[in-house]
Amino acid sequence: MKRKSIFSTKNIIVAVTILCLLSIILTWESREEVSPLEKTLAYVVIPAHNGINVFGNWVKEKAEFITNIKKLEKINNELESKVNQLQYDNKILQMDKTELERLRELYTLDKRYADYPKIGAQIIGKDPSNWYKTFLINKGEKNGLKVNMIVLAGNGLVGHITEVGPNYAKVQTIISDNCNVSSKIMRTSDLCIVKGDLSLISDKAFCRVDYIDDKANIVIGDEVITSHLGSMYPQGILIGTIKEIETDSSKLTRTAILEPAVDFKRLEEVLVLNQVWDNGLPVDANSQKTENAVDELIDTKQQDSTQ
Repeated sequence: MKRKSIFSTKNIIVAVTILCLLSIILTWESREEVSPLEKTLAYVVIPAHNGINVFGNWVKEKAEFITNIKKLEKINNELESKVNQLQYDNKILQMDKTELERLRELYTLDKRYADYPKIGAQIIGKDPSNWYKTFLINKGEKNGLKVNMIVLAGNGLVGHITEVGPNYAKVQTIISDNCNVSSKIMRTSDLCIVKGDLSLISDKAFCRVDYIDDKANIVIGDEVITSHLGSMYPQGILIGTIKEIETDSSKLTRTAILEPAVDFKRLEEVLVLNQVWDNGLPVDANSQKTENAVDELIDTKQQDSTQ
């Protein structure tokens, strides 16, 4: 038969209870002196209690530290995500700002030459160089475009159409070395020819101005426009401004360097004059005037962005 242990849970509880009662009775009469039992308990229990408190506080601090690290990591990840989103939004806003400035220039150009019918178009391809000597636009025969129609952007003349497909057209610009434009100095009305010159393309794309009368009173800053003698260009379109004047005493004419009114390094949208000219006169005079060429261009860009 199995013997019961005297150290059972019940017996231990009873013993501890009796011990506590005895300590209360022994210390009831006077609290001025500390009983031997209390001293014993103080030596044993208080250091143990303090040790437990220290250990508990250490564990609590470590737990709070780990919890705080996890919270900080979460906050850091959220902040990094927000920073990345803000950087992306800022880039989009900068792009929108640049695009808005270009469209404002195009709108101003549209109003400056309000008497001409126009079609807005986007550039969809260009020659391999950094400069837009030739490029493709996203409008063609279906939109009524024809060879020799004039193209504008920025503050003035870009060039003319040399090839047309069903839904595209190829444009040759005035900085191409095989492009000649009959022109005149606007202030003095002296006639000249603006030519593309590849040797003048470096940080900026300049053109050469030839056949200026030797006695012409031209100065740096004079504006050059298309003349009435042009075979395909209507008169009065701004080409650029004189930046340098070259004089050769052995020649009867003078030469100048012209800075175009168009930035041929950053073209994206253009206006096409929806008429063909011959000697300064419109050939297809029945062309309908387009009042909202830039608005149509903006609508097209918005539709493309949503697709």
